[in-house]
Amino acid sequence: MAEILTRDALADRVREARARGVRFAFANGAFDLLHVGHIRYLEAAAREADALIVAVNDDESVRASKGPHRPVMPAADRAELIAALRAVDFVVIFNEPTVTPLLELLHPDVHCKGTDYTVDTVPERDTVRAYGGRIAIVGDPKDHSTTETLQKVLKGAERC
Repeated sequence: MAEILTRDALADRVREARARGVRFAFANGAFDLLHVGHIRYLEAAAREADALIVAVNDDESVRASKGPHRPVMPAADRAELIAALRAVDFVVIFNEPTVTPLLELLHPDVHCKGTDYTVDTVPERDTVRAYGGRIAIVGDPKDHSTTETLQKVLKGAERC
């Protein structure tokens, strides 16, 4: 199981591992209701470097972006689910609107985003380029959505 760390502890671990030549990929998301699209995204991200860091949005930032009834699960539970995936090495929960502060702290070699982005639409692209990192668009086409899955579940519950 991957380690769930505070940002300071993660920064220490990254610094130590980087001194041994470890290269890091970085992925992020709410991961509110884990689905196959998330798995494929994280597995593809892991193939971009030696170790994968996954940043999970805290509850308040998920509410701000997804609405008042989200997240379905608290951040600690979402982080634990992500940490249980074999592709993941480190997990951190973040509370900012973007992962820019984490990228500035950790300087991962590769910042991975899903296929709903292009290299030119990644919000943190300037930050990554400024420290010499690379952006990778990974995973399968965005055919899976937590919001759509939740809507299907609710429609099914209405029929019961």
